[in-house]
Amino acid sequence: MSFKIHVFLGLLLAGSLLQAAPLISPFDAIKLSYPHENVNIVKKNLLLTKREASEVSKRAHVALKTKIYRIFTVSDVNTIRAFGVLISKKVRSKNAAVLYLIDAQSSTIKSIEVVAFHEPLEYLPSSTWLQQFYGKKHSDVLRTGQTIPAITGATMSARTLTNGARLALALYETVLKGKQ
Repeated sequence: MSFKIHVFLGLLLAGSLLQAAPLISPFDAIKLSYPHENVNIVKKNLLLTKREASEVSKRAHVALKTKIYRIFTVSDVNTIRAFGVLISKKVRSKNAAVLYLIDAQSSTIKSIEVVAFHEPLEYLPSSTWLQQFYGKKHSDVLRTGQTIPAITGATMSARTLTNGARLALALYETVLKGKQ
């Protein structure tokens, strides 16, 4: 891909993230999951092909609004440890950006960190609520109000984060799994 396309994709993704109030950087969020380890974090933009986008949408049970995603590869000296998938979505009327960290060995969600949120903070799910996703795989059923409890007064936030978890796991299964 040419340099101009990379710059355009980066600006496009950055523009959508600038609309949300930053809470923590994706790099700092990843480091929270590896506090005593020296890991290398590399960020890249991922542009899905038409076939990949169709497969991801089918696996996640969500319509894709974009085919561009920011991916963070977390590795140590010899091994990819995890992939961070940054997803920017509209919650109610404003954007939020959420980093889903997926463990490469177990193919499960290791952590979820809301890195930007421009809605009132009372709509921000608690860390305890987010922890129910830890250890979940693509094959697990993730449905707000069924297997994932809704949040009173913040149903749209709960639905957005649950859909994002399914999307991140589908991206991992379709495009990232097995990459070295």
